[in-house]
Amino acid sequence: MNTIRPVSDLRNNFAEISKIVHQTNEPVFLTKNGYSDMVVLSFEAFNNLQFESEVYMKLKEAEKYSELDNKTYSSKEVLDEMKKIVGDFDV
Repeated sequence: MNTIRPVSDLRNNFAEISKIVHQTNEPVFLTKNGYSDMVVLSFEAFNNLQFESEVYMKLKEAEKYSELDNKTYSSKEVLDEMKKIVGDFDV
């Protein structure tokens, strides 16, 4: 469930809002005059969101390139190529 607070709570109850975002790892939505204004996240949650966004963008880019090239690869071929690049690893 979303936590929605007036923006004035950021000034008046900063410690409480900080505690909420760190304990729940969820954002707190702040409103100004009854309208959405800001979102407060913990630094960890922000980094996770940013990482997920980067992964999504790279997957979209890979999908675009795959549409340009009709060659397909088996999972064994991909794994073998990864082992060449990264080194041997256990799955």
